[in-house]
Amino acid sequence: MSAVSVRDDQPAPVDRRVRVQGQPVDSYPALPPEAERGAIRRITVLGEDVLHRPCREVTEFGTPELSTLIDDMFLTMHAADGAGLAANQVDVDLRIFVYDCPDDHGVRHVGHIVNPVLDELPPAERRLVDEGEGCLSVPGATMNVPRLDRAVVRGVDRDGKPLVIEGTGYFARCLQHESDHLDGRLYVQRLAKREQRDALRQMADRRERVLAQRAAKAARLGRAPGGSPTAQATPER
Repeated sequence: MSAVSVRDDQPAPVDRRVRVQGQPVDSYPALPPEAERGAIRRITVLGEDVLHRPCREVTEFGTPELSTLIDDMFLTMHAADGAGLAANQVDVDLRIFVYDCPDDHGVRHVGHIVNPVLDELPPAERRLVDEGEGCLSVPGATMNVPRLDRAVVRGVDRDGKPLVIEGTGYFARCLQHESDHLDGRLYVQRLAKREQRDALRQMADRRERVLAQRAAKAARLGRAPGGSPTAQATPER
């Protein structure tokens, strides 16, 4: 999920806590430890098959391969200025996503979740909000998408330990957006046909500029893509 502005009708954030894997911490680095260990992978783009089919459940936990994938996803997300990233966005069809996303009250939420399942909220808690949303796999496009203002996701961490992550506002949007990815659905598929065409026009107009910005960010991080089979050797997706 692309990082876009949270609601501008909200009061100025006053709570600057960070929640890592759903738990509050006193402080946290701007670049998460996972990203420090990671490598940048190529981000898949709208139209690639892996984005348009449901992902497989993870069945082996605590493996070096799973940890490496999560680390790489964190760095790839940060290099692209994203708020969330699903595994199929780096061409791996497994049910995993990572996030580093604020909520509407200035709280930063950081973590990963494996085999996530969204709770079905009771009708009394289902409030739809129609706001701007972007996607790293639809570079340059931002459209209003209706999403629930609260989301609860249940799954496990990389070691198979149970997790429950709850979000409101923009973070709830992120949790729903990434869960959609793992079911093979991009946010543009929630739009009317005319709006889909608008999103595609935005992507066509802005894609090259967005990819250049990502390449520049990767270089600033000292992790310019290239040199490994999974690295993004050129600024295209």
